Amino acid sequence: MPDGNRRALLLGSLAAVGVLAVLFFLVGAGEVLDILSAADPRFVAATVAFALCWLVAWGLMLRTVLGSLDVSVPVHTSVLVYVGAVFANNVTPFGQAGGEPVAALLISKVSDCRYETGLAGIASVDVLNVVPSLSLVFVGVGYYATTAAVGDRLGTAVASAVALVGGVVLAIAVVWRYRETLTARLPALVSPWIGRLGRGRYDAAALETDLTGRLTRFFDDIERVGTDRWRLSVVVALSLLGWLAQAVALTAAFAAVGHAIPPHVVLFAIPLANLAGATPMPGGLGGIEAAYVALLVPITGIDASAITAAVLVFRGGTYWTPVVLGGIVTSTLGVHTLR
Repeated sequence: MPDGNRRALLLGSLAAVGVLAVLFFLVGAGEVLDILSAADPRFVAATVAFALCWLVAWGLMLRTVLGSLDVSVPVHTSVLVYVGAVFANNVTPFGQAGGEPVAALLISKVSDCRYETGLAGIASVDVLNVVPSLSLVFVGVGYYATTAAVGDRLGTAVASAVALVGGVVLAIAVVWRYRETLTARLPALVSPWIGRLGRGRYDAAALETDLTGRLTRFFDDIERVGTDRWRLSVVVALSLLGWLAQAVALTAAFAAVGHAIPPHVVLFAIPLANLAGATPMPGGLGGIEAAYVALLVPITGIDASAITAAVLVFRGGTYWTPVVLGGIVTSTLGVHTLR
C-alpha cells in the first residue's frame, strides 16, 4: 500500500475510533453494553441473515450488470465478488470511491475481463443503487409527514441527501456529456505526469495510447449498460430488494434489544444515515453509527442507549460480516491469482 494511502487509512481509522468513543461517552457505554448483553440472540441471528440476503441481492445485481457487458460470472462467484467489493469499501476511506478500484480488480480476475469493464460494472451498480434509495427516502419521509411534523434535523438530512445526490448526478452528466473530449485530451495531460512519477519506467506516448483505449472502452461499457432496458429493470428491482433486506435487518436489530421501530422510519433512516459513508473514515465507521443515533432519537423517542445498541447489532450484520467474509474472499482470490 502506498504511503499516502496508508496514512489516509490510519487517520480515518483514528477518526472512527474517536467518533465512536464520543458516541459511547454521550449515550453511556455501560448502558449500551448492558442492553447488548441482554439482546435476543434469535433476532441478532435474523439481523445477520437479512444482511446476507442484502449481499446476495446486490451480488446478483452485479451479475446482471456484467451480463449486459457480455461478462459471464456464476451466481455464487458474483455474490462472493460483491462481498469482496463491500469489504474493500469498508476498509478504505470515502466508501465506494475508495473501494471501487479494488472491486474492479476482483471482477477482472475472476472473469478474465478487462479492468475497465469491471470498473464500469461496479460503478454502474453503485450509481443505480441511488434510484431506489431516494425513492425509499421520499416514500418514508412522505408517510412520516402525514403522522408528525418533520423536524429540522430530518429536514436537513433529506435536503443534504438531495443536494449530495444532485451534485453527483450533475457531475456524472457533465462527464458523460463531454466524454469524447475527456477521452481525446485527458490521456495527453496525464501521461507525462505519470511518466515523471515513474522515473522513466513508462513511455509517455505508449501510456497515452493505452489510457485513451481504456477510457474509450470504459465509456462504451457504461453506454451498453444504460441501453439494455430489460436488464436495467431487473437491476433496479434487485437493488430495491437489497434495500428492503437492510430495512428488515434494522427492524430485527431493534427487536433484538426489545424495541419496535415504525417501518416507514426504517425506509428513510438507512439511506440517510449511509450518507456518512462518504466521510474519510473507513466504510463510514463511526460516522454512520452516529448518524443513526442523531436521526432516530428525536424521531422515535427511544432512549439513545437502546438505539445505539440496536445500531451496533445492525452494523454487526451490514459492516462487520462483510468485512470478515470479504477479507476471506479477497485473500483467497489473491492467493489464486499468485498461483
